[in-house]
Amino acid sequence: MTVVKSTLPEPARRVAGEALQSTLVDLLGLSLIGKQAHWNIVGPRFRSIHLQLDEVVSVARTYADEVAERAAALGLPPDGRPETIAAAYTLPGPKEGWLRDTEVVRLIQEALESAVERLRERVTATAEPDPVTQDLLIGITRELEKQRWMFDAENWPRDD
Repeated sequence: MTVVKSTLPEPARRVAGEALQSTLVDLLGLSLIGKQAHWNIVGPRFRSIHLQLDEVVSVARTYADEVAERAAALGLPPDGRPETIAAAYTLPGPKEGWLRDTEVVRLIQEALESAVERLRERVTATAEPDPVTQDLLIGITRELEKQRWMFDAENWPRDD
């Protein structure tokens, strides 16, 4: 059943839909791991990273809503159900229990880096079929790269 008629031809709609759904999964997953780390972080940099995690969660939730609304506007029902996120989420996640501040920085940095890599692939994939979706994905990429940079700066000096 299609409730909302799309302005895109079916092949373009399919490409945009796949990009939007996988981005929705990544963003909802990022918001969950951000909160998990936020609640369980310990260490000397607890407060600053605790607050920084709230920013990541807020960004992820805001963009998840924009992505879901874009999908709906194209006549594609977004799927943010817990079982969908659990089954499809592939970015790094935290271990159970308390997390050292240094572990949290590495975890969030790696998750953001993976999310950005996946977004860049979707930006390329949507360039021709749907530049409007591409534009949304570019904005999300820009913001997640900013967040990754902030966590990268927390991870200095590095031992690598």
